[in-house]
Order: sequence, then structure tokens, then C-alpha cells
Amino acid sequence: MTAFDQSQPEFWHDQGCRLCETEQYAAAIAAFDQAIALDPGNCKAWSNRGNALSGMKRQAEALHSYDRAVAIEPNYHQAWFNRALLLTEMAAYGNAVESYDRAIALDPDPLYQHGKAALWLKHKLT
Repeated sequence: MTAFDQSQPEFWHDQGCRLCETEQYAAAIAAFDQAIALDPGNCKAWSNRGNALSGMKRQAEALHSYDRAVAIEPNYHQAWFNRALLLTEMAAYGNAVESYDRAIALDPDPLYQHGKAALWLKHKLT
């Protein structure tokens, strides 16, 4: 397999990530959809598809993609974190805290802990 093998889900996933970096979200979603068509159990493609949808403010669809990612791989902490960020944006604070807690339990990354602390501060101040 080469890096340019379009029959491989990794090719489409990587393409989607590059497109997200340049905020070409619609094209990124199409690339992630290709990766998912080739490998429906690709939790990273589902999670990054959620990121692209979130970038387009398509929150319900983004949440569905994050939910698919964690259903496929419950220990994928990055999907839990992405889900927490989206739920915070949606003002679903209780659900956001639960997702932060799942991410932190799987990987006590300071970024995750900071996100949860910022959520509590914001929620307390509003």
C-alpha cells in the first residue's frame, strides 16, 4: 500500500484531515465519508467527520458522528473530548461534563482537564 492508494480508508481519512486544516469542511466530510464507506468501523474517521460538521455548525450531525465514534471504540478519548467541546457549545453542560469525565478517565491530558474546569467556571458565571 502506498500513501496514495485511494482504495484504502487511511488515504481518505488523511485527505479529510488536510481539508479540515484549511477549513474546507464540505470536501472534508466527503473524504471522511469515503473512509467510512471503506471501513465503517473507523472511529477516527467518524470523530473527525464530527469535527468537520462542527466546523460547519451542523451540531446535530456532528454529535451523531461523535456518538458513532465512541460506540465503535468506547476508549477513544479524543472522540469523548470532541463530543464534550460540541456539547459545551450547545450549552448541554451536564452532558459535556460527562464526556469530559470519560475523556479524562481514559487519558488525564491537561487539555481535557482544563476544558472541564473552564466549563465549570463558565457555567457558574452565567
